[in-house]
Amino acid sequence: MHQDEQLSAGSLVRGWFRAFFGVLLGIATAPPGLLVAMLGVGTVRMTEFELRRIERWSGAAHADPLTPRRCQRYLGVRWMVGGLGFGVVLMLLLYLTTAASMVTAWLFDGSWGLVKDGDVVSGELIAVATLPGTLLIFVTLAGVTGVAVLDRWLATAMLGRSQQTMLRQRVAELTSTRAEVIEAIDDERRRIERDLHDGVQQRLVALGMLIGRARRARGEEQLQQLLEQAHDTAGEAIDELREVATRVYPAVLDDSGLGTALEVLAERSGVRVEIRNELRASPGAALETVIYFVASEAVNNAAKHADASLVEIFVQQVPGGITVVVRDDGVGGADPSGTGLSGLARRVKAVDGVFEVISPSGGPTTIGARVPCE
Repeated sequence: MHQDEQLSAGSLVRGWFRAFFGVLLGIATAPPGLLVAMLGVGTVRMTEFELRRIERWSGAAHADPLTPRRCQRYLGVRWMVGGLGFGVVLMLLLYLTTAASMVTAWLFDGSWGLVKDGDVVSGELIAVATLPGTLLIFVTLAGVTGVAVLDRWLATAMLGRSQQTMLRQRVAELTSTRAEVIEAIDDERRRIERDLHDGVQQRLVALGMLIGRARRARGEEQLQQLLEQAHDTAGEAIDELREVATRVYPAVLDDSGLGTALEVLAERSGVRVEIRNELRASPGAALETVIYFVASEAVNNAAKHADASLVEIFVQQVPGGITVVVRDDGVGGADPSGTGLSGLARRVKAVDGVFEVISPSGGPTTIGARVPCE
């Protein structure tokens, strides 16, 4: 507990000195900032410097894209914060200098500092001045931190959004994303039901009819022919059922990881697929699932609709995330609002990712996603 208190005190002291240096620099930049605002030249560059200063010494200020008009207005007001900081620092130095002079005069018999009417400042006078002096020094110390907080608040208020506004926007975004995920799940469920009804169910009905005809067959040759047809139909039903199960969730993804799952996807595809997977470690089951389904949907679209002869899949780690890009040489014209691609967009957005489709008429088609990953 004692060690935690020491760490906390040390953090407070370091934080105060950071704020103090930031205020000093802000005092120095206030006059040039006002001049730049008056001239209307270089306002964006000066504001960018101020934002870097605030972030370096006080914490990030949440700013929207800068425009010259907003930057000019901000710099025209910020000089007052610099002036306030100058006043606080000046008072702090004055109080500290006065206190040091009194203590020095008392300790060194008047050889240094304050002497009144030939008498050294008495200890009683110092004792009487200690309490208000300490309070004044404490107020100015707190004033330095207050100026730093005011500086950051002003930048956020005039150039961007407050943390409360960002929090409200984030809550609204998460609420919307949750609704979109539920909608995507419902779309996927209807798609699976349609695949089962139009594919597997029809195969099983045909299989039942073939078995019924085989039971009524009169000759050995007719029986064998019907049994062969039933066998082929059963195999086709199993293949379709396996495809549906893979679209729901590929078991190989859990068993062997993303790399093997992409290889299996390429082997089962009706078009040639080349894969370049540069991930050195697994990003986790949730992100692997998103990356796999982006690749799977893009490959299936290229094989069914784009008349493509080659599909390339690129997966690589980038600063702050993972990108997956699927490019084909087909005819293009993919519709981002279609059921499959819109469902992918919602799936990617559910993990705070970005989804993009570039598919001009005549091709090529590029489907990409970027998902955050620490």
